[in-house]
Amino acid sequence: MGSPWKALSDDNRRQILLLLKERDRITPTEIADYFDFTLPGVSINLRILKEANLITEKKDGKNRLYSLNRKTTSELVRFFDDMYDYELKSLKEYAENKVKNDNKK
Repeated sequence: MGSPWKALSDDNRRQILLLLKERDRITPTEIADYFDFTLPGVSINLRILKEANLITEKKDGKNRLYSLNRKTTSELVRFFDDMYDYELKSLKEYAENKVKNDNKK
């Protein structure tokens, strides 16, 4: 499996993920039309996103439908929530201590 972090490093792949967030299931042709990408370019990006487990693929007859893998993307969001929550708690503690120290003067 590929790294979700590396997969997210490309602007086109992030755009595709945002589109998949809005449109539940979509074909590669629809993605190519939406962004004016070439079909081979879309296929490469979808492969990378799929290997990183950021999207899922379902076959529907001749078509392949792609969707956002909400489990994996939720894990990424939780990572940032945890990271920023720590920063916000530290900032809050700093501000509260600063106010206490300023009031002592």
